[in-house]
Amino acid sequence: MHYVSRCGIIGAVALVSFVLDGPAAAQNGSSFLDASTSAIDYRAPQVTVRRPATSCRSLLDLTGHDYAVVSATLVAAASDVPEHCRVFGVIRPEIGFGVHLPTDWNWRFYMQGNGGYAGNAPDAEGTLRTAMRAIANGFAAASTDTGHDARVEPLGTFAHNNLAKEIDYAFRAVHLTAVTAKAVIAAYYETPQRYAYWDGCSTGGRQGLMSAQRFPGDFDGIVAGAPVQNFTDTQMAYIWNNQALARAPLTVAKVAQVGEAVYARCDGADGLEDGLIDDPRQCDFDPARHLPVCDGSSGDDCFTNGEIETLQAIYGGPVADGRQLFPGQPVGAEAGGWTNWIISDRGPTIGSRFSETFFKYLAFTPDEPEFDWRTFDFATDPARVTGRTMLDAMDPDLSAFQARGGKMITHFGWADTALNPMMGVNYYEDVRATMGEEATTDFYRFFTVPGMFHCGGGLGTDTFDVMTPLVNWVEGGTPPDTIPASRVEGGAVTRTRPLCPYPQIVRYAGSGSIDDASNFACVAPSR
Repeated sequence: MHYVSRCGIIGAVALVSFVLDGPAAAQNGSSFLDASTSAIDYRAPQVTVRRPATSCRSLLDLTGHDYAVVSATLVAAASDVPEHCRVFGVIRPEIGFGVHLPTDWNWRFYMQGNGGYAGNAPDAEGTLRTAMRAIANGFAAASTDTGHDARVEPLGTFAHNNLAKEIDYAFRAVHLTAVTAKAVIAAYYETPQRYAYWDGCSTGGRQGLMSAQRFPGDFDGIVAGAPVQNFTDTQMAYIWNNQALARAPLTVAKVAQVGEAVYARCDGADGLEDGLIDDPRQCDFDPARHLPVCDGSSGDDCFTNGEIETLQAIYGGPVADGRQLFPGQPVGAEAGGWTNWIISDRGPTIGSRFSETFFKYLAFTPDEPEFDWRTFDFATDPARVTGRTMLDAMDPDLSAFQARGGKMITHFGWADTALNPMMGVNYYEDVRATMGEEATTDFYRFFTVPGMFHCGGGLGTDTFDVMTPLVNWVEGGTPPDTIPASRVEGGAVTRTRPLCPYPQIVRYAGSGSIDDASNFACVAPSR
């Protein structure tokens, strides 16, 4: 039973469960992995701790006009989770939040992000799992459902004729939850936190960037993985791909063949054939030149002109009247990475579901619940889209966040097909252009991950702890020059590599195992 009873609960379909609960549960899975080697010892009780100054139950008295504490329960220590006070509540009008307060507190506050269209309850299994990982390391932890319940209002339906819920989802819920959680922390320990940290990927990455841009005082350190910062144009890219695929479909098997051709062409472009494409921008793969074209009828081992045109459209990206609206999909994720997000042999993709609900309930004023993606006109319809200032986290002026000493690390998998990694590249370049290269690197680092899919998975090293280097940077003044990453298969580490701060790239030393990070270094890209 969830912390708040809501009428009309409906069972979410399997896809909705995957895109909401799956990424929300997995996106923070590597945080704190390197705690034992951290220069800043943030683990309780190894560090000097603060203990509660009042009882857990007394936090019920915090209920007031702005928020209600629905429950406050002292949870006994169990397994790897220490004793803590578990608080659930609601911020007006219906923003659900959870705050978890360890009995041995390390003076730090940690808040996790959401996935997809959010709506995952603060007491959902995946949300609690992430919170308990923070608790085990001494942090007070918080989360929010962003103002709606995905079981009742799946995907973007929460925003139908409801501007307030759209605003809560866009930015208000995260900000108010951070403010409320800090008030609960101060009441329980009779002292405020010394440091506040944000940790999220995908929608959680967008939420982190939004915090730095709109509410620079909320967090001292922000991890923003694979942020959907250009939320609006991402949805247009989904439709662009869907329209191309409607003209000439591609099967999973056919796209796997494309992947083989891409790697045959570009795996060694970085000087090492290791099953990875370090930077897909350096790959000159062209479907029309590097794939076998069918002579007449279609075949399993060749590509029709229509299929070639579909691939060119996806790699090229949305265009209207000769103007590029959004970057095309980088090469390198075709085998496995395109499945479910761009193509599917078993019905609508996640991308199509996301874009369809966006254009029905969030894109236009008034809403267009009968929207049909097949009729979207790229010459005229992009200009009709409203709400960019609410949903898109594109402001490159982070001077207020920098001025208060904030630090931020973002990362993107080069093989991400859910969200285009060029969003991360272009945004970082915009920040550098706005604030200056030296000023930017003093507070903001961006890491690309070769071969990684969306927030994890893929062909590369997708297991890495960003929270620990962020703490070292915020509290110790040491920026991360590299982040150690590993590939884990069957419970065993099969490859390690350093992740490099953009625009640096990783390069092999020329000898030793290509699966050992000690044989690689981060270097400036050749001009």
